Amino acid sequence: MLSLSWSPSFCAAAEERGNSGRAQAQCGERPFSFVVHGLWPQYDRGFPEYCKRPSPRLERNIMISMLDLMPAPGLIYNEWDKHGTCSGLGTRAYFETIRKARAAVKSPTNFSNCRRPKLIAPEELEAAFIEVNPGLSASAISTTCDSRRLSEVRICLSKDLQFRACEEIDRRACRRDQVLMPPVRGG
Repeated sequence: MLSLSWSPSFCAAAEERGNSGRAQAQCGERPFSFVVHGLWPQYDRGFPEYCKRPSPRLERNIMISMLDLMPAPGLIYNEWDKHGTCSGLGTRAYFETIRKARAAVKSPTNFSNCRRPKLIAPEELEAAFIEVNPGLSASAISTTCDSRRLSEVRICLSKDLQFRACEEIDRRACRRDQVLMPPVRGG
């Protein structure tokens, strides 16, 4: 499952919790919209985590190479430890697969430069992704939210990075009628 985080929501939540300093790499003035949270191996029910303890070391140059898609070093290291070690791939292959998965999923362009807060129904956002991604169906995409904001769009992919249905992600989907998409920062 490819998880795309709405960066402005992450940053707004970090500010509310008083963690804006820790989130500075992602929440500065760079105009992030949808960023990769992770690529997670999935079972039909549930998912594995932290499959190797201690985790094989992630080389710094691999982490640096991912900052354009995953804009925080801590996120990259955590995703490797928590999910990458369960992928059956080495560090380089895992992050190359993330890059390929992200390239396979187009984000609707009308959200990339969102300059004003936007209220949207989760189904409307999912429909926008389906529209720009031929082969993506409603059974392969889900949104998550916090008490009022969009958190993530999650898209199920097969091992060869083709869209596939997965009912598992709907069990954790956002149940709100509308969610807030805070505007993209900086730029």
